Amino acid sequence: MDAGDPWDAALAGFAEYMAGERGFSAHTCRAYSSDMADLVEYLGARPMTTAGIREWLADAREGGAGSPTVARRVATVRCFAHWAVRRGILDADPTLRLRTPRVKADLPRVADPERLNSALDTLARLADDPVSVRDLVLLELLYGSGLRVSEVCSLDLGDPDLARRTVTVMGKGAKQRVVPLTVSCVRALERWMLCRDDLARPQERALLTGARGGRLDVRVARRVVHEATRAFPELPDLAPHGMRHSMATHVLSGGADLRYVQQLLGHASLASTQIYTHVSAERLRAAYENAHPRA
Repeated sequence: MDAGDPWDAALAGFAEYMAGERGFSAHTCRAYSSDMADLVEYLGARPMTTAGIREWLADAREGGAGSPTVARRVATVRCFAHWAVRRGILDADPTLRLRTPRVKADLPRVADPERLNSALDTLARLADDPVSVRDLVLLELLYGSGLRVSEVCSLDLGDPDLARRTVTVMGKGAKQRVVPLTVSCVRALERWMLCRDDLARPQERALLTGARGGRLDVRVARRVVHEATRAFPELPDLAPHGMRHSMATHVLSGGADLRYVQQLLGHASLASTQIYTHVSAERLRAAYENAHPRA
């Protein structure tokens, strides 16, 4: 296929496929669309072949892209090629002989459970205005229920069931799950519902809202978490995923089954959850070496 309008139509169709049929998150759709636009621009008038794709990946490497970025680009072009072959846009799949670079799985950064709980209790005592109460709810949902920050910001008013202490979450791939709420999270939500109207615009459906009354932006939520954890010297500087990682690690360390944690986190594969067993093993080894007289 030549560059130009046909590619524009193909990329637009691919974007619709990702958002509609595959149910990819907005973040994934943007990343994949950006990757494909970059590949089309790189190839110019050349057809999409295995050799051309490898050149594109090598060029990214030379430009400083790390293994995670290259791995995502491989995943992008594979997804596009599979779709394009089915639609007759490509005659053959040029990604069959591509290899995905190995990406080292770094152990997630986690907070000490007692220190994190103490910090959240302190924030609950200090919360005295709508913004600080909203921030408390955000932190409680990230740590207490292990939600992704995008999931928290996507929650609507009807999603939490305070009587049953659960929240209905729409996760990756448009998969719905019901997650428990902690007692402290329910208390924070009850406080939030009493003052939410001071921030929210009329008819706004979002559970958590920003300063202008609309749905809380993910970037603002990330900033809130960083600022909250930096306020406590005994805590590491955590991003929202650090709160989620801490929850998973603490629950596993407390004896929860790995399958149960998989369901809580909304992982499609158990392999995604198994990294937390490594975290727990590291904590166990550290405790052993500190306590055992012959360690």
